[in-house]
Amino acid sequence: MARPITLFTGQWADLPFEEVARLAGQWGYDGLEIACWGDHLDPWRAAEDDAYVQNRLDILGENGLQVFTISNHLKGQAVCDDPIDQRHRDMLPDRIWGDGEAEGVRQRAAEEMKMTAVAAARLGASTVSGFTGSSIWKYVAMFPPVSEELIEAGYADFAERWNPILDVFDEQGVRFALEPHPSEIAYDYWTTQRTLETIGHREAFGINWDPSHFTWQDLDPVGFLWDFQDKIFHVHCKDSKRRMVNGRNGRLGSHLPWADPRRGWDFISTGHGDVPWEDALRMLNSIGYEGPLSVEWEDAGMDRLVGAPEALEFVRRLSFEPADAAFDAAFSTR
Repeated sequence: MARPITLFTGQWADLPFEEVARLAGQWGYDGLEIACWGDHLDPWRAAEDDAYVQNRLDILGENGLQVFTISNHLKGQAVCDDPIDQRHRDMLPDRIWGDGEAEGVRQRAAEEMKMTAVAAARLGASTVSGFTGSSIWKYVAMFPPVSEELIEAGYADFAERWNPILDVFDEQGVRFALEPHPSEIAYDYWTTQRTLETIGHREAFGINWDPSHFTWQDLDPVGFLWDFQDKIFHVHCKDSKRRMVNGRNGRLGSHLPWADPRRGWDFISTGHGDVPWEDALRMLNSIGYEGPLSVEWEDAGMDRLVGAPEALEFVRRLSFEPADAAFDAAFSTR
């Protein structure tokens, strides 16, 4: 059975949920990865209000869509971040921000992540994708010199804050898929390995694989799938492209806005960048991943009404099924 292809609604939160569902259904998507911001999904209401849950399901059904995953990247980010500052004020609702006192923000964000697990279960979604935040991302340059004790304290802080959240995920039978990403506790190969070790390889904690964050770091996204195959809970289909060809455009982006040609890399519509998509999809077949392929449209140089349906067609064309047993048997009979 072919994997479902869904549209992540995070970059569409300026539109009403009904409109995003209508567009996705019209284009031929199989479902939505519903973001917990804009008016798309309020996890607190979904955890407590039967009529609200049914309304979301009705909107999906009317457009021929399903939900396998919901996302709460923005609130998850605030659970471990240090500092908590204007960036968080700009993306968090008043309910989470409160008076802005940092520890209060973290605690309220943690409570919302627990409610997100409940909301997912009530919607019939098996996975929540998102971020964790990190108290040690600010040390990534390792200067001024950073001691191992300080780094270890950051991982310990992550485990202390996320274990109680994951207890609720366990209770609800829902999994959390962290997206390895700059600014998270796991952002590359070795930090992902250390994060999983720190959390004790809990069954409820795994990975939202988004290769767009690997290619510009010169990481192998396909090898990552193989090495962490038991923890691949969800897949984002998003591309990135390196532009570091003139000796001036740097890997870190130079504090320049997306699509600025002086940046050393940028997000780009799926199929137009440096991700080896055919190899990646063949590897997903090899490791037995059967979950959704979620298109995350994020290309500042392309109209999303053009990019989202184009990305769907690209992914559908490459998402072929593996050879079945009969095919294998035909070549083993001599």
